[in-house]
Amino acid sequence: MKPVATTSETPTWDLESIFAGGSHSTEFENFRAQIKRDLKAMKDKFHDLPSQLNDSSRAGWIDYIKRIQDLRDRIDQAGAFVECLVSQDVHDEKANQIFGETDVFFSELDQIMVIFEAFAKSQEDSQWQMLCEHDEMKEVGFFLNETRDIARLKMAPEYESLVSELAVNGYHAWNRLYDKMYGDLSVDFVEDGRELKLSLGQLANRMSSPDRDIRRRAFEKLEKAWGTRANLASMTLNYLAGFRLTVYEKRNWDSALFEPLLMSRIKRETLEAMWAAVATAGDKLNEFIKAKKAIMGIDKFMWYDQIAPVGSSLKKYTFNEAGEFIIEKLAGFSRKQADFTRHALENRWVEAEDRSGKAGGAFCTGMEHIGQTRVFMTFAGSFDNVGTLAHELGHAYHHYVIKDLPAFARIYPMSLAETASIFNELLVTDAALETAGSKDEKLMLIDQKLQNAHVLFCNIYARFIFERAFYQERVKGIVSRTRLDELMVESQKKAFMGTLDAEGYHPLFWASKLHFYITHTPFYNFPYTFGFLFASGVYNRARSEGPAFAKEYEALLADTGKMTSEEVARKHLGVDLTKPDFWKEAVDRIMADVGPFVKLAHG
Repeated sequence: MKPVATTSETPTWDLESIFAGGSHSTEFENFRAQIKRDLKAMKDKFHDLPSQLNDSSRAGWIDYIKRIQDLRDRIDQAGAFVECLVSQDVHDEKANQIFGETDVFFSELDQIMVIFEAFAKSQEDSQWQMLCEHDEMKEVGFFLNETRDIARLKMAPEYESLVSELAVNGYHAWNRLYDKMYGDLSVDFVEDGRELKLSLGQLANRMSSPDRDIRRRAFEKLEKAWGTRANLASMTLNYLAGFRLTVYEKRNWDSALFEPLLMSRIKRETLEAMWAAVATAGDKLNEFIKAKKAIMGIDKFMWYDQIAPVGSSLKKYTFNEAGEFIIEKLAGFSRKQADFTRHALENRWVEAEDRSGKAGGAFCTGMEHIGQTRVFMTFAGSFDNVGTLAHELGHAYHHYVIKDLPAFARIYPMSLAETASIFNELLVTDAALETAGSKDEKLMLIDQKLQNAHVLFCNIYARFIFERAFYQERVKGIVSRTRLDELMVESQKKAFMGTLDAEGYHPLFWASKLHFYITHTPFYNFPYTFGFLFASGVYNRARSEGPAFAKEYEALLADTGKMTSEEVARKHLGVDLTKPDFWKEAVDRIMADVGPFVKLAHG
């Protein structure tokens, strides 16, 4: 069996097998040209179909829905590929140009869906249900019914179509501007006597350095870099939000949370129950941070200490070691998942090289049109990087499980998007903890778990509180850059529950966190905490039932695009997410690691 990497270096991914030539690929150009032709043909085809469902028209509409799904898959493929190109080289001007072209594709697909929504809500109920229950439509019946229900909450089709068209050069353009601004920022950084030019992604990796001076200087460089762009970021955030709020007002949606709750397929009661449970973790989190401060020999816990490692964190992993470690631990639960992970690594589906010119962050993008995925990250050898790799490979496995389903059955909500990824992290970390031989190694691994909890319970909650407060003020007018700083600090004071020092806040976090600028996913914060706690519940079931749960786990992932989040939990876990019990149990189970950590810290 060959190693997951053929050299000791971190790999770059294989994009050539998808479209040879990158942004200048003739094959990719032809692929996009066909999409453009098919978008026009689909619009024309719609007007040729009967306006009412009945026994004679049903087959034509079933064929049309199948063709929409095929077109969506190809547009997703184009979008995913160009996202990879832009991420691997932020200076690829041709790729950035194509990115704008794919935005148009998504907009035109949205316009097709708008006219389809208008058709759907005008149909007689019994005829619509006969369509959804047809053998060829059963797997996408949930999506079709959801589409019809949401259509009834929107504006007239001609207005929705106009909004979608205008969003390309307005709403989504602000997102592109931010991405470009982020990618263009770099800093000079001195490390080990060398002068380096670092991207913000590389700088972010320094936040997990065991050397506090490096973390502090990296944070200061980050703040300084964003200080030069804060006014532009403020404009971007304000106008992006203004576009959203105008649309919401015209739809009579009463809250900025209305859309993210719809997209997450959760009820407001579920979200409130989750945050209420998180709030009960304050005392335990303070115990954890107090013990961690003692280990680190510091008096003040600052923003840049959040992901500081303790224990045997000086160990560096090669990419090959990280891959083999993940595969070995996954194999104890699911041979199928372990085999898939090896396949992804051996076939270079991961871009991990530590170099300048890359975008920041990490992601996994699905390419169901060809049955593959690609993972993007910057691997520097820390255990945190191992966790990130496991996390993104969890996303890849989720895509693998659903790859053969119809496109509309693969559209899972934000709330369940992190289930497989965080499940992977928990499984890999716990498996490593069980075999840890030294106190330092155990400290490091338990710290990794609690560190994640601290980020997801506090850092993510601060983002949610900030965004909710920002939208409440943005309704009244432009929110100044100074006020954004104030709102962010106020949010952090509440969310961190006393774990951060009074001098340790990050006022410019609203500018440096790209999630605030993602136009396709408003409030892209609470799904991370939801996913963490939900995955913890799923993982606990896997721990108690062992490998026998692997098939049920796969079935759960397969259902994520076919029902609401509450329905998935009820069917596969037998729990009610609108009640506090599940969430409190998950929080308590995670916080149970605080005792062993404190004991090790003082032992």
